[in-house]
Amino acid sequence: MLKYIQNVQMVNEQGEQVLTSITIQNGKISDIGSDLPQGAEVIEGNGLLVSPGFVDLHVHLREPGFEHKETIETGSRSAAKGGFTTICAMPNTKPVPDSVENLQLINSLIEKSAVVRVLPYGSLTVAEAGEKRTNIKELKELGAVAFSDDGVGIQLASTMYEQMKDAAKVDAVVVAHCEDNSLIYDGVMHEGKRNKELGLPGIPSICESVQIARDVLLAEAAGARYHVCHVSTKESVRAVRDAKAAGIRVTAEVCPHHLLLEEMDIPSDDANWKMNPPLRAADDKDSLHAALLDGTIDCIATDHAPHTEEEKCCGMVGAPFGIVGFETAFPLLYTQFVETGKWTLKQLIDWMSIKPAQIFDLPYGKIEVGASADLVLIDLNKEHRVQTEEFVSKGRNTPFNGWVAKGWPVMTIFEGNIVYEEAK
Repeated sequence: MLKYIQNVQMVNEQGEQVLTSITIQNGKISDIGSDLPQGAEVIEGNGLLVSPGFVDLHVHLREPGFEHKETIETGSRSAAKGGFTTICAMPNTKPVPDSVENLQLINSLIEKSAVVRVLPYGSLTVAEAGEKRTNIKELKELGAVAFSDDGVGIQLASTMYEQMKDAAKVDAVVVAHCEDNSLIYDGVMHEGKRNKELGLPGIPSICESVQIARDVLLAEAAGARYHVCHVSTKESVRAVRDAKAAGIRVTAEVCPHHLLLEEMDIPSDDANWKMNPPLRAADDKDSLHAALLDGTIDCIATDHAPHTEEEKCCGMVGAPFGIVGFETAFPLLYTQFVETGKWTLKQLIDWMSIKPAQIFDLPYGKIEVGASADLVLIDLNKEHRVQTEEFVSKGRNTPFNGWVAKGWPVMTIFEGNIVYEEAK
């Protein structure tokens, strides 16, 4: 099927918006800026922004094992609504993708249910228990996009080192949720000022940064590619910045909520504000902004983590960590940072599409002839209030309910097919 998207604004290399058209044939971009080809189905762009479909390196789809929270279908539809066309699913499922058999099961579920491209992680250890190591070569050959025990930090340096050496042999990326369990102290939010005001146990910043510092040295020794999940503290930024300066192959991501919020924004003992890592201090947030702008942090990832209302209804102690992120990420970031002149539109698009794809050597997140036709049309002028009852995700757990934002995706195209369109 030949398709032609006309009258769309595309951001060029100079950061300017230029009016253009995109021709799609057999799921790929076949031309940019050409006249309407004969027999093509026309998609009217109405002057909307067209961006590469967003790429998210860090998501939780919950299936298999936790379908009451989310499924591959609901999660991928939520991603499509948010403009994401490639998402990388973390391995904290049941079963964990720690063997050929388990990864084959997950691949079959993805093939059956996903409406966008879902790339599964393989775990670094069996059952994410941090002890017995998985076979990285076998899992990569079966399609594991990268390797992580996300949700828990690997406590034994020897385990991480040996897996980094195995990953380096097959040029696989080791991805880490960095957390020293001995430094968590049963905390539920940042150890700072606000946790004391609320009478809640805190998580010190050092529990994240000390493991990053350990891991970058292990990565250097192993010759491995190493990616840090959801950086949240100024000390973590310093560790990543120093490692990059030393020539270590390290990349890092930051989440929208850590850029938008800090500990003093937490209004009460409300588990919709409970995420891991937690919202840190104002100077941590400032450090994350600076690190994104100077390239220390490479990209933005949502860490979409749905839970049920029942799990999140009873305060932070006892509630699971995590918030949803697909459907609010771009509008919130666009409104708070691009509209205010802190970032350019090109920077935001790059951090959500081109840069994450480059980290994992993925051929997505770009608009060019021959690339997969993964596109999102965005109405930069549309202003709308975040309303959780409108979410496609099963998860309603967000601190952003009620926020007003501009720049909403209105159509998402994956491999040339419309997978989300705003209701007229």
